[in-house]
Amino acid sequence: MSSPNINYRSLAEETASPFLEHPSASATARKTQDAKAANAAAAHLDPLSEEAHVLDLEHEHDTEHEGEDTPRNSGIMIHMVPETGRTRWNHIEDLDSFFSRMYQYQQKHGFRVIVMDEVLQVLEFGFVVWLLTFVTHCIRHDVLFGDTPPATNSSKTTLSDVIIPTGQCVLQLGWFTYLVLFIAAIYLGIRLLKMVYHITQYADIRRFYNTALHIEDADLDNFTWHEVQQRIRRVQAEQHMCIDKESLTELDIYHRVLRFKNYLVALMNKQLLPVRFHLPLFGEVVSLSRGMLFNIDLILFRGPGSPFQNNWQLRDEFAVRSNQTELAQRLSKLILGVALLNLLLSPVIFVWQLIFFSFSYANILRKEPSALGLRTWSNYGRLYLRHFNELDHELDARLNRAYEYADRYLSSFSSPLATVIARNLLFISGGLLLLILGLGIYEEHVFQVEHVLTIIAVLTAIGVVSRSLIPDENLIWCPEQLMTAILAHVHYLPSEWRQQAHTARIRQEFSNFFQFKAGYLLSEIFSPFVTPFVLIFVFRPKAMELVRFFRTFTVSVRGVGNVCSFAQMDVRKHGNPDWQLASELEEMNRQAGAQPQQPQQQQQQQQQQSLAGGKTEMSLVRFTLNNPEWQMPKEAKQFLRGVREHAVGELVQAKTSAVQDNPLTHSLISFGTIGEEYCSIANSVLGAQLTPHQLEISQSLRPGMGLGHGPAPGGFPVAASDFRQMLQQNLSASVGPLDSMRRLRLSRAEGRLEGPSDTLLYGLCGLEPRVGRSPLNVGVADMCLSALYLHELSQQKRQARQSRIDEAEDERPGPGPGPSTWPPKPPGAPAGASGSRQTVITSKAAESTPLLGSIRS
Repeated sequence: MSSPNINYRSLAEETASPFLEHPSASATARKTQDAKAANAAAAHLDPLSEEAHVLDLEHEHDTEHEGEDTPRNSGIMIHMVPETGRTRWNHIEDLDSFFSRMYQYQQKHGFRVIVMDEVLQVLEFGFVVWLLTFVTHCIRHDVLFGDTPPATNSSKTTLSDVIIPTGQCVLQLGWFTYLVLFIAAIYLGIRLLKMVYHITQYADIRRFYNTALHIEDADLDNFTWHEVQQRIRRVQAEQHMCIDKESLTELDIYHRVLRFKNYLVALMNKQLLPVRFHLPLFGEVVSLSRGMLFNIDLILFRGPGSPFQNNWQLRDEFAVRSNQTELAQRLSKLILGVALLNLLLSPVIFVWQLIFFSFSYANILRKEPSALGLRTWSNYGRLYLRHFNELDHELDARLNRAYEYADRYLSSFSSPLATVIARNLLFISGGLLLLILGLGIYEEHVFQVEHVLTIIAVLTAIGVVSRSLIPDENLIWCPEQLMTAILAHVHYLPSEWRQQAHTARIRQEFSNFFQFKAGYLLSEIFSPFVTPFVLIFVFRPKAMELVRFFRTFTVSVRGVGNVCSFAQMDVRKHGNPDWQLASELEEMNRQAGAQPQQPQQQQQQQQQQSLAGGKTEMSLVRFTLNNPEWQMPKEAKQFLRGVREHAVGELVQAKTSAVQDNPLTHSLISFGTIGEEYCSIANSVLGAQLTPHQLEISQSLRPGMGLGHGPAPGGFPVAASDFRQMLQQNLSASVGPLDSMRRLRLSRAEGRLEGPSDTLLYGLCGLEPRVGRSPLNVGVADMCLSALYLHELSQQKRQARQSRIDEAEDERPGPGPGPSTWPPKPPGAPAGASGSRQTVITSKAAESTPLLGSIRS
């Protein structure tokens, strides 16, 4: 059902008193709520005031029952002792910080781990300062390197010969060193105060876990965040941490924890973040360093002068349309100031970054130099692929499942020229390394020759890099199938990549998401010099667009504050028409009372209000799978039910007619090519007998189809024998649906243990609702299939729209004879290609991926 506590007005629609909820219709109820809130706040600040309030209420109640023979009138004095344990957590002002610390507390495994981490971080900084000072001023480098003999004139150099005594070392310190140490001491003092503050805050969180949630630190690892979240909701009903609402929903808690992260996800989708820029000698660069993210967060959300005046409220000036120019100028000056400050501190930050990463990876590179050749998801990729309302551990689990497929995809590409050069470099470096090692084994004095160890290290690094450039001879080249597996897990890839996974351009674009570890480290180390110029020349010109974005796409939610309207996952307001069924969209608009508009005007408005790539729809599907108890709005229920019923209708059509070419069969076959477990589930869906409920759904979607067209007693009608042949060609041997679902379990860290019963897979398998309450965790498989199916539906709608455009242009009279050639076909499209194509379903070979285009074998 739709939530009555959500105000869906955008800031552009508000003219007065912006970002505030509408007043209650009943003045009496409002006064009562204000009185309760004031009493609750007073009780929170002073328990004695609560006791006095209770006694006052008791006295007022006694006057209403003066005639009763009760202890009230017996002359006995009764002392009311407040329940401090119950009122300890009511009316928490900054719930954003409180819930964020609760999430970090659960993810970091309790109080002792957090305290140890905070203390060691401070000691780590102190150790770096001491080590640099010691190496610079307290070591006799001439003696260490053998240029000067030791003072003891012994044949062996000892530590006492190399290390300068402490008193003498202090006397050698210059004014510049004292200045650096003074600045470091100030920073260390700030870090100490911050550490104490964090420890006191997490001590408060520990008391909340122990007393309110009844979770001890020893048992914390036995609870998932989903279980902690359910207990938080129960505590809200008892103690009213948020006084503006009686109960908190799962979405409210996610909004509190991910308020600013949701804004960043929307800004990335709207291409308002400075992730693409040109560098001299390098051309176009796609990068989003941690330093850049820190500066963006400081400029837009947390810094002085940012659009947000606190953690939950946007500044009131953003609601006035006439203030846009002034706000844009103010934001532009803020960006310029932060950029200049970054430029001033860039040498210091660069040295610290270099030292930090060197110390962090020195031991790893010593044992395994090939670690730099591994790949990792970039900050740009993590933000681009992130759902709305997706916590860090949920995102990590999803990207980790796609890691193997992404690594195999990029490893399948190789440059023939680079391979030839790498083979020869490997041969030369291996020969030199073998010669040095052989001579060293024969005479150990060889290793004492100057720079021999350096030469060995360099030759080893050359060998590691060369081996990474030589492809595996046993590797099968199947980029389309691998890209399908990647899409099933990451859920978002540009539609232009369809049928192009084998090209170098797509490979280069995808490498921006999934970059080498060495490239990641270099971008982070040199980011202090790049960030100021990107802020000035790329981010600063977008100040007006940023102001309009915050003004247009911010809504006020009761009990939560101002949030990004896209994070509400409202498919009626922000849904992309290409990702929704036409009947659903018309029904939602009809129920909302939307006025019909001209096609061009409607398309412009939809482009402004929607997001690319089905971000809203995908986020809604994933959130409902991870939080099945969430009471979603009516439009969301209608959208999800429509997708499931449409999929069931296509499944019945494929099994009961000669037409098997539809988005669902394409999705299921693509789903089955991901792996053995996925293949068994796809076989369960395609091979299971139809249920009466599925036939009823199909009949409601296609009224012309009667029950007489149902399946034969053997499972399939005679007319659909080709369907069985398609199964044999594309998927392996089938297993039972329950067995296959038991084999693919959802990681317990991502959601609740029991999977939801009202999902796409359960609807397609025709399972009874009681099965959904058994511990069968198929959320991962269901989300993968849902992503593939929604992409297929979106592609079908785009092709149908392009076909209508082509037909309309063909009917338009041209200036001369011959067919019209407008609009131009996309690059790489064949001359005779039309909007609709007949996909050929072939065997399960390297290039037979229906989602990205089947190739006839």
